[in-house]
Amino acid sequence: MIRIVQLKLSPPHNMESKEFMESNRFMEDLENSVIKTLKISKEQLLNTKIVKRSIDARKKNDIKIIYTIDAEIVNEKKVFKALHNNPNILIAKDVVYKFPTHGSTSLNHRPIIIGAGPAGLYCGLILAENGYKPILLERGEDVDSRAKSVEDFWTNNKLDINSNVQFGEGGAGTFSDGKLNTLVKDNFGRSKKVLEVFVEAGAPSEILYINKPHIGTDLLREVVKNIRKKIISLGGEVRFNSQVTDFKIKDKKLVGIIINQKEELPCEVAILAIGHSARDTFETLYKRQIQMEAKSFAMGVRIEHPQVLINKAQYGVEESLYLPVAEYKLSHTSENGRSVYS
Repeated sequence: MIRIVQLKLSPPHNMESKEFMESNRFMEDLENSVIKTLKISKEQLLNTKIVKRSIDARKKNDIKIIYTIDAEIVNEKKVFKALHNNPNILIAKDVVYKFPTHGSTSLNHRPIIIGAGPAGLYCGLILAENGYKPILLERGEDVDSRAKSVEDFWTNNKLDINSNVQFGEGGAGTFSDGKLNTLVKDNFGRSKKVLEVFVEAGAPSEILYINKPHIGTDLLREVVKNIRKKIISLGGEVRFNSQVTDFKIKDKKLVGIIINQKEELPCEVAILAIGHSARDTFETLYKRQIQMEAKSFAMGVRIEHPQVLINKAQYGVEESLYLPVAEYKLSHTSENGRSVYS
């Protein structure tokens, strides 16, 4: 595969409008640009894949859609050799996530994952894919029942302390705006794996390449359910309304956990994916003298603007048929070296 970076096209190429989503124009534009950039014939181009897409709106009168494209072509080595001086043409190198090497000691019991938020669900899925048949324990409800509990709280001020916007299948993010971008460098293919799982579970494929991927709450609920169903299909187990209330320790080793203050489940491996709001669980860990270490955190303030204002600032127009809604980011490094960003 040959990778082309900084491939620039002008609107109305972009496929955000319904007319373009229902036509082949956007792929024709891309393919013609690839053919021109690589100086090949149409017959030599076998396949193309969008790796990344972003928008350069610094010049309001000349907005560009910036692509990174992987192209499968005939005589790849020959073409690349002829163009190797072009810094925007590379040999594609995909980073693929690899599961760590399996251990050599057999477990007497299935691994337990505490919490069915994003960390717990993905941990459960990866373990299930590797044959470990994990048990996921979630103090809250499944995502459909949880949605009803949350609606009851917003409508009638009736709070379920174990199933709300913080606790329940999918975690706190299930009721946020579904942003999927991160500032962490993906040296191990983990972020890509996360997005691939989302797509396999029903998310739109464009999240694999757009600059700031996003899934709406309604769709996210279905995606979460599909991930759970796959874990179960691979031999895993997911139990709701199952709060871990204590840990059984013997000779400084975990031997079991207590669920809902009455049921005991033997285990020697438990993974805590409890998020930041399970203060009662942290208190229990502290009482059991489990070593914990504080982690730095970011605190933010939400500021909202009318979308037309952001579009006007970024694109120069209040609305565009061919561009997605505009976004922005502010960052600042203070005198003490600490950075803040929106």
